[in-house]
Amino acid sequence: MAQFQPALDTRFSLHLAPTSFLLRLGRREIFVCRDFRQRCYAVNPLLDCSAGVQPGHLEMLFCKKWLIILSKAR
Repeated sequence: MAQFQPALDTRFSLHLAPTSFLLRLGRREIFVCRDFRQRCYAVNPLLDCSAGVQPGHLEMLFCKKWLIILSKAR
């Protein structure tokens, strides 16, 4: 069963982002927010995947606007 929690956690330093949410599915977390970084490389217009800032995280940039972070739950 999925648990829906508002993203008030400071793990990703985005606790003040008004358009973000955290979804926890068992031992995994999906964090969705607007992209907050300046990227110094050409971004794929539809889906861009990269390693996260923290070990064990996967970041996907969807439509150059939405950042989806996949990680293990604490």
